[in-house]
Amino acid sequence: MKKKLLILTTGGTIASVETPAGLIPALSSEQLLSYLPEIGEDFQLTTKALYSLDSTDVTPQHWITIAEEIRSSYDDFDGFVVCHGTDTMAYTAAALSYLIQNSPKPIVLTGAQKPIGFEITDAKGNLRDSILYAADSQSCGVQIVFDGEVILGTRAKKTKSLSYAAFSSINYPVLASIRDSRIIRYIRQEQEATEPTFYNKLNTRVFLLKLTPGELPTLLPEIFKVYDCIIIESFGVGGIPDSLESALFRELRKYRPEEKILAMTTQVTYEGSHIETYEVGRKLKDRFSILEAKDMTLEALLTKLMWILSAEGQSWDDIYRKFYTPVAADTLYSQPK
Repeated sequence: MKKKLLILTTGGTIASVETPAGLIPALSSEQLLSYLPEIGEDFQLTTKALYSLDSTDVTPQHWITIAEEIRSSYDDFDGFVVCHGTDTMAYTAAALSYLIQNSPKPIVLTGAQKPIGFEITDAKGNLRDSILYAADSQSCGVQIVFDGEVILGTRAKKTKSLSYAAFSSINYPVLASIRDSRIIRYIRQEQEATEPTFYNKLNTRVFLLKLTPGELPTLLPEIFKVYDCIIIESFGVGGIPDSLESALFRELRKYRPEEKILAMTTQVTYEGSHIETYEVGRKLKDRFSILEAKDMTLEALLTKLMWILSAEGQSWDDIYRKFYTPVAADTLYSQPK
């Protein structure tokens, strides 16, 4: 019996056409699939266009829309493929990993660096590989399939702006490679015997503050007023420069830990944060209740916090426990002392 797959399209380069104003996502889901006429012989494919956007315009509400569409169709299909623009695909993959947890069915995101209608393009190969992977009985959970690599949804990051090998797996091995329609698995995922858990809320009041040398503290009070959570993307293993320390500490003292969440991460792509290494990080950790990303990607950190903080009436201990409980292998660290 042919595997039944739902192909959801959201726009992006893969579905774009060239116009005088530049590339614009315009192809319908049926038009997109028409470039792979042979694939329908092996699989039963259903297409649905959710929206047609440059992924720069994708928001958390769009992540919820994708998750809700998969939830409503979950029993009718064996797997799901989401065609998406590359610029924010890693954010969407991470968000879906928290909105749809422990899925025994695969949810695959893919896209392209060149539109599918171009003579030279990576789109056809990426779409074909994604369908093959989503139809395989050993596949489960949320992944990105791109340039012949399968990357866990919580570990993906776009690291190249033009090359076909656009995505990297951060601080975690690639799950599999796909070569000549053959899946070569390096890590076998455990398929959950139970039904997946779906969520439909995210708290978007999470702010990312990227540190730069000599940054002024002027905006810190306003950021704390507006947002429920501030992620500080620091240097190296992590820490707070003297120029920001007084203002940051003053703001933190105004609130209980569960009222304003401070999460620390690093601008360095690989090997994670370790803020207790130097004094600039240790004195922050010693004086305040904070969260630390460790080996998590920024995309996973941001979306996990949005998911955690969508629940109401939580204590600091509730937030702390959820943050340090791994979801979809998003971190190798759990429950630090």
